[in-house]
Amino acid sequence: MIDKIFEYLQKSPSPYHAAATAAVWLDAAGYTRLEEADFWNLEPGKGYYITRNNSAVIAWRVPAHAIGGWRITASHSDSPSWKIKTDTVENDGCRRLSVEGYGGMIMSSWLDRPLTVAGRVMLRTPDGLQTRLVHLDRDLLVIPSLAIHMQRDINKGHAYNPQVDMQPLWGAAGSRTLTDLIAEELNVSAQDILDTDLQLVTRQAPCFVGADREFFMAPRIDDLECAAATLLAFLDAAPDCDSSCAPVWALLDNEEVGSGTRQGAASRFMRDVLDRILDAVPHSAQAMHRAMANSFLLSADNAHATHPNFAAKSDPCAPVRLGGGVVLKYNASQKYTTNAISGAVFRAVCEKANVPVQVFTNRADEPGGSTLGNLQSQTLPIPMADIGCAQLAMHSAVETAAVSDAEAMVNAVSAYYRVHLRALADGTYTLA
Repeated sequence: MIDKIFEYLQKSPSPYHAAATAAVWLDAAGYTRLEEADFWNLEPGKGYYITRNNSAVIAWRVPAHAIGGWRITASHSDSPSWKIKTDTVENDGCRRLSVEGYGGMIMSSWLDRPLTVAGRVMLRTPDGLQTRLVHLDRDLLVIPSLAIHMQRDINKGHAYNPQVDMQPLWGAAGSRTLTDLIAEELNVSAQDILDTDLQLVTRQAPCFVGADREFFMAPRIDDLECAAATLLAFLDAAPDCDSSCAPVWALLDNEEVGSGTRQGAASRFMRDVLDRILDAVPHSAQAMHRAMANSFLLSADNAHATHPNFAAKSDPCAPVRLGGGVVLKYNASQKYTTNAISGAVFRAVCEKANVPVQVFTNRADEPGGSTLGNLQSQTLPIPMADIGCAQLAMHSAVETAAVSDAEAMVNAVSAYYRVHLRALADGTYTLA
């Protein structure tokens, strides 16, 4: 199982690759790709998916009977990185790329390591405009540190200036440009490259660490670990899902910058798809409202493990350890959607599947971040719980997590899709 998650991490250097890799897995499992602009003809018992912006995916299976609810998991495809603004800029005998930060990151973790470029390119072709993915799979760039001799107090802390400290070295003055290399990679003319969405990518492959290989390190663990784990669970369990509830898997984009895009959790993407599924199958006049009342969503985004060097930074009442199981996240300000009802439902599912659960809360004097669930609540009035895998060094160029937690996430979400969950009244459920 961990090998499949490593495969997903390695094949997904950008959100566009993450969506494309998911599409490959869905295709292999027999799901049919649809386009938003086309007419949808949905058949009971079959699976479908759509993409938006090449970076978000929603997949589902149509039940054999009338849709009586939705069983949804949602994760996100993006990670903090450096967006490339322009092609190479020359100064002092060197060429650099011009980059801008995307999301909140640990800037120093990007220094002095091999980097490359990945993303998408818009091409002019004889048939019109075409999107192509690109990943220059080689050690290509570096963001070099300033020597300690020129900043003697660097180990006392440094406020990194993205415009000054974090511009990557491309090559010597007069070297080929990024556009030249992309054209060569795609076997096209440079003049036919009309526009790009490209970012820097760390070159480290996923690897095991720990005395017994119990941990792993990789770029983009937040949130591609959850994306891969929930997709594996969906593909495993969706054919066995409650016959009256439609299983749905979602990979959304732009969570790291607020989700306020047409492919983000704050958009109507999910709601539009669910409404359109109902429009494409026979249903009663009240089916949409009844389905919402009997639905549930797991917002899957990774959680902070208690750091062994900085335990005081975590809530002492809710320690989270690597290898401790799936994390259920709570926040008094509703940055996480878990409450007594949704938390109890998820705990009951995990208990039934013999999956360990641990709890994350922020220290009372530390504001927490937000994620997909509370934004998705603006368009989906259904119970939600926020879950994740514990990890260290969140938003570093390379992060650390536990092998057993990835497996626990797959098992928990598989059980969630398979369980017979019925909303009998507000706050009352049957679960079998």
